[in-house]
Amino acid sequence: MKSLFLPIALASFAVSVLADAKDDIKAAAKKVTDAPGYTWTVTTEIENSQWTPATVTGKALKGGPAVITSEREGQVTTAVVHGDKGVVKTDDGWKTAEELRNAASGGRRGGGAMLLRSRPPADEAARIADKTRELKSADGIVSGDLTDEGAKELATLGRGRQGGQGPEARNAKGSIKYWVKDGQLAKMQLKVSATLTVNGEDRDMARTTTYEIKDVGSTTVSVPDDAKKALGL
Repeated sequence: MKSLFLPIALASFAVSVLADAKDDIKAAAKKVTDAPGYTWTVTTEIENSQWTPATVTGKALKGGPAVITSEREGQVTTAVVHGDKGVVKTDDGWKTAEELRNAASGGRRGGGAMLLRSRPPADEAARIADKTRELKSADGIVSGDLTDEGAKELATLGRGRQGGQGPEARNAKGSIKYWVKDGQLAKMQLKVSATLTVNGEDRDMARTTTYEIKDVGSTTVSVPDDAKKALGL
């Protein structure tokens, strides 16, 4: 009996430690979402690509919509996201993802859909934590590898969730790192790679996305009334 007790105890301890790491990240993220508001930036690097995604800036208020913007060549795109709903500002008013797709299929530009797949990083932190095999803490950083399904979903940026046809992802891999300061989520970095099949063509992709959180508790944001109306708020 004694010979069996130690392995079982060690296994139970390992499961407890892994659960504690995920719980710690969720608690650190909740500390951000429980604040009156916060600001974040998202930068993305794609290996072996001549195209660099625009930096995204977001501001969120507790329990309210988040205003998310990106800028490229002097052109600013603005989206307002609340839960699973979102609208993008266009020359024809605020449009949902479906309306943007319809505009694109009709030969008109439907830009801004990428912003509608953005979510506040404190929300993403907890979601991604549940897609990891395990999380470990070392040198002030909590990190871990994604599950196969988690890597596949994050490699395709969740395309297809709102009715669109997403690319097929094979050999998907990924990892996540979290930085916590004073018990509060301050930064996270997601790395994913996969072979994506788009329109019958295979493309190898490796992407690093870095989220930085600041102005927790002091951020203010004004959501346009017409955006609220478009969201049904």
